[in-house]
Amino acid sequence: MTDTDLIIETEQLTKRFGPVTAVSDLDIEVPAGSVYGFLGPNGAGKSTTIDMLVDLVHPTSGAARLFGLDTRSSPVEIRRRTGVLLEGFTPYPTLSGREHVSLAASTKDAAVDPATVLERVDLHEAMDRRAGGYSRGMTRRLGLAMALVGEPDLLVLDEPTAGLDPHGVVVLRRIIREENERGATVFFSSHVLSQVEAVCDRAGILSDGRLVAEDDVQELRETVGGETVLRARIRTDGPMSAVRDRVDDVDGVQEVHLEDGELVAVCESEAVIARVLSAIDQSGATVPSFETDGRSLERVFESYTDEV
Repeated sequence: MTDTDLIIETEQLTKRFGPVTAVSDLDIEVPAGSVYGFLGPNGAGKSTTIDMLVDLVHPTSGAARLFGLDTRSSPVEIRRRTGVLLEGFTPYPTLSGREHVSLAASTKDAAVDPATVLERVDLHEAMDRRAGGYSRGMTRRLGLAMALVGEPDLLVLDEPTAGLDPHGVVVLRRIIREENERGATVFFSSHVLSQVEAVCDRAGILSDGRLVAEDDVQELRETVGGETVLRARIRTDGPMSAVRDRVDDVDGVQEVHLEDGELVAVCESEAVIARVLSAIDQSGATVPSFETDGRSLERVFESYTDEV
């Protein structure tokens, strides 16, 4: 693979805060046109890495390049071509959603219809409300809308599903696929394996600031193995049996039944969970809460970190 094939490349990227090493000798390669999942438990160094990629934090040593450009010497050109949603994004409380998108457009000198962008993230009905009154999920979707401004060549999303309800997760996944089909490269961090399995073609696992594994998602899925059980509380105006039948048609669902007012689906892998939630959403029902019971990402981390 040549440098021109890579959108993100790091070489021994390291960040220390006093005696604490947050990221150590990180070497990652993100191919152009890929959807790359950056996996790791909370505190693994994912946000610090992203902060270095977008030049909010300078590395202690090593280097990072986006589009073949050094992040330290070419930050303006890199930001022009990159859409970013940081984990700690906080809106201006007195500005509306529409005004936030207009502000993002002005910083990139991009012509955009704020209403169109906000409709993509399902915020069109709240676009003229002050963002200080938005819920956490609405705030995340507003940040995503701002990242989409200008049709960036690269989307960098830090824990984009944090605070999103199941419908919001479905919307996010749809947008990631649409942006990738448009030609954008997507790099996003998560501590939830199913989020990465659903949309990514490649992933890296970070533990204690070190990259302990990097592979295509199919290989990681085979490593995880085992079935996963989804228990979802359903809210619907129609019969629950109709939702059950819709889920039963999802590829990868081995069994589905109703139990104490919950829908219980036995899935062949965590990746199927995303398809089940999407099917429930398409049926017109909502999911106020859900939980899964299966091999978690922490087990995958253990299988790698025990060896390093």
